Amino acid sequence: MATTVTIALDDDLEGGPAGETVRFGLGGTADEIDLNKKNARAFRTRLAPFVEHARKAGRGQRRPQAASSRQRSGDIRARAKEQGIAVSDRGRIPASVVDQYETAT
Repeated sequence: MATTVTIALDDDLEGGPAGETVRFGLGGTADEIDLNKKNARAFRTRLAPFVEHARKAGRGQRRPQAASSRQRSGDIRARAKEQGIAVSDRGRIPASVVDQYETAT
């Protein structure tokens, strides 16, 4: 037995058949909308002036380099010990200790 699956897109604005799914992002969200050719063209036309002046977003914050991260951890541990706060020589530093360090520096 054979099965045929048909996917029909409906224009999310006007109803009726849609020609494509338009994907876009705004405010940190990724969205998509099914539009017919006329509405897809209008969507792109209205966004064009904004896209033309926009810059590409990065992939998020960069992680600190290992050497600088180790140096920072060492500084945090040294300050904690100076303040009489017990902190291990290795492993994760408690967030409360990091917060105290950042507040003080």
